[in-house]
Parts: sequence; structure tokens; C-alpha cells
Amino acid sequence: MRRLIFLAFITLSSLGHAADPVTEAMEGYFDFADYGGGVVTPAQIVGGEWKSFYLIDTRSPERAASGKIPGAVNIEWRQLLARRQEVPRNRLVLVYCDSGMLSAQAHFALRVAGYDNLRLLQGGMVGWKAQGGPTDTPSNP
Repeated sequence: MRRLIFLAFITLSSLGHAADPVTEAMEGYFDFADYGGGVVTPAQIVGGEWKSFYLIDTRSPERAASGKIPGAVNIEWRQLLARRQEVPRNRLVLVYCDSGMLSAQAHFALRVAGYDNLRLLQGGMVGWKAQGGPTDTPSNP
């Protein structure tokens, strides 16, 4: 009887740890991710280096219309994975939002999907503007 209970326990406990493809992909990412995770601060790129990135504003179209980094394309963070075919693989891509929180989720999803050419703008537009980064606004096209 003890043996039967032990086998039942082992079987049931292993069911909770069954790996699915999503979990396996995330585990694989964490096994090899660097500590910084591809984070870039506004101070590192505000001097003009930002022009070498393919820029993706992950905010809503309404928020992006209020001002974005010049040259940025707008793909809302929830749509970025579904629209990943629009994300180039042959150059560095910088994703940002207002604060960096939502773009971090988009960044992570694309990294798990196999994109290794991504960078995340720490502090988002708030940090960018605080460092004096240029913006396209309706009054400053």
C-alpha cells in the first residue's frame, strides 16, 4: 500500500511540472540572457546614437501621436508579437513606451520568440525627454 501511495504521489506531483513549449522557451531564454537584458539608458544614446536603431514606439496610437522619438514606427506592445514580421532582424531594434514597463513585456516576448537584436529604452519617453532627447510632436513635426 505504501508503494502504491508513493507512486501516486510521484505521478501527481510530476503532472504539475510538465513542461509546455512556452515555459521551455522562457527557460531557454533565462539560461542564456545577459544580466542587463539589452537595456539601454537614454544617456547612452541621446547624443545621436539613437539614429542607428530601428525605433518602435510600443504605446497606443493616441499616446504615440502626442510625441515620439523621430523616425519611430508605432506598433502597440500588445500587437508586437503578432506583427513581428515587421521587426527587422538585420539591425538593432529599440523598443520604448512611456516608462519602459509595457515595452519591457514586448521586448521579453520578442526575445523569447528568438529576436536577439533588441534593446529596451530604460525609462521610456519620460527618461528620454528628461535627457533632452528630441521628439516629433504635432507642433514640431
